[in-house]
Amino acid sequence: MRLTALLPDRLFDGEGFRDGSAVLIAGERIACVTPASEAPSDASVEIVPGLLAPGFIDVQVNGGGGVLLNDDPSPAAMATIAAAHRRYGTTGLLPTLITDSRDKMAAALRAAEAAIAARTPGVLGVHLEGPFLNPARKGVHDPAFMRAPDEADIDLLTSAAAGVILVTLAPERVPPGSISRLSSAGLRIAAGHTEATAEELERALAEGLTGYTHLFNAMPPMAGRAPGPVGAALSERSTFCGVIADLHHVAAPSLRAAVAAKGPERTMLVTDAMSTVGAEMTEFVLQGRRILRAGGRLTTEDGTLAGSDLDMATAVRNAVRVLGAPLADALAMASRTPARFLGLEGKLGLVADGYAADLVALDENLEVTATWIGAHREDRR
Repeated sequence: MRLTALLPDRLFDGEGFRDGSAVLIAGERIACVTPASEAPSDASVEIVPGLLAPGFIDVQVNGGGGVLLNDDPSPAAMATIAAAHRRYGTTGLLPTLITDSRDKMAAALRAAEAAIAARTPGVLGVHLEGPFLNPARKGVHDPAFMRAPDEADIDLLTSAAAGVILVTLAPERVPPGSISRLSSAGLRIAAGHTEATAEELERALAEGLTGYTHLFNAMPPMAGRAPGPVGAALSERSTFCGVIADLHHVAAPSLRAAVAAKGPERTMLVTDAMSTVGAEMTEFVLQGRRILRAGGRLTTEDGTLAGSDLDMATAVRNAVRVLGAPLADALAMASRTPARFLGLEGKLGLVADGYAADLVALDENLEVTATWIGAHREDRR
């Protein structure tokens, strides 16, 4: 099989930086990383100016390219969303359906199954953010659809072959044993839109809870005698936390505190992006409500935040420039850490032997210049 040698100015392999390296690709995978001077003479050479790193992985993407998954839970919509976010370095994502009807849930699962079967670039599975949430922490979600899971829901979720399936739920709103049944079937479970106590979260952790969706948002603040979801999340190191680093959803000091407590190994950058990313639009409609885009924020007419206008490259830049994170940590929080959360270690998140050739090239300003998915290159236009 013919080899391609990528020769970047600098390489971040997911763990550290390397100079003078060549990334050898065979088929859709990385064959090895070697000193550039030792690259085979018969390899096809691609010069990569700037920094080459593992492609970004976003576990919470409601839309992009003018499309919302709730409006169109189809394989075509997922492809459009993934293509829009690829321009900003995201080479793998979970299209996300927010709280909706069971029919919409089933449609999103079928769409993910079809997208995975068709090997749609960038689609890794699906994220169902609801409807098993707490109406008291509804955010922009429609509480009319919120409910506890029943047997039909458990059967629907555990029988799907939709790649990685992530379910965000409020532990206090689901029957005992539900999390265990879902996690035992291979689903990823995160707490979100919740008022669960630390004790309730401890029980959820024992059942298979592994993460927290958009930490700080749609959950009560931590207090001395009522740690709640935030305190529970920050007090232990086994779970992963997604954070929306657009500087609108969470203040910079709180984001720094989360990274300090969990470390970059357990903190994931997420976008919670809506249809505006990769699209020229000033407003859109979400489940009958008008959403306004202004100043990097998306809000309802009454000012409630409604997802984000964030892309992953901007999240990485914000982590470095505003939060003061080392570049290696910011890149890991956008790639290696979410890969581990999704159970995709050994496949994604590193530039190493046998990993998928899913990569991003960045210039000195951390702007995306090119991406590779399964070794197929796309230059940023």
